[in-house]
Amino acid sequence: QVQLVESGGGLVQPGGSLRLSCAASGAIFSGNTMAWYRQPQGKVRELVAKVTADDTKELVNSIKGRFTISRDNAANMIYLQMNNLKPEDTAVYYCNSPQFAGRRDSWGQGTRVTVSS
Repeated sequence: QVQLVESGGGLVQPGGSLRLSCAASGAIFSGNTMAWYRQPQGKVRELVAKVTADDTKELVNSIKGRFTISRDNAANMIYLQMNNLKPEDTAVYYCNSPQFAGRRDSWGQGTRVTVSS
C-alpha cells in the first residue's frame, strides 16, 4: 500500500521556522529516494529537496542554507527543517518518492505553509 501523510505546516512570520514531517508506507519508503515538493497556489508542483536511501541530499538553490532534509529509515519518516522562512516559501508541501511521483494515487494531502506578517 502506498501511503504518505504530511504534517507540521502552519502560519509563520517571515524569518520564522517550521519542521515538516512525513510518514511513509514501507512500500514507498524502503530503499528509495524520498523528496519534498511544494506547490504554490496557482503554480505547478516542484521538487525542492531529496534524500537518497544512503543519505545523499540535494536541495534547490532557493532553499539552500535555510532548509534541511533528513530521513529516519527505522521509522519510515522524512523531515524538512525550514528556517528563515520567506513569503515566497508559501505553498502546500508534499512528500513522495520520485519513483512514485508519476502515480496520482501516491500523493498525500500535503501540509500548508503560509509565511506572512
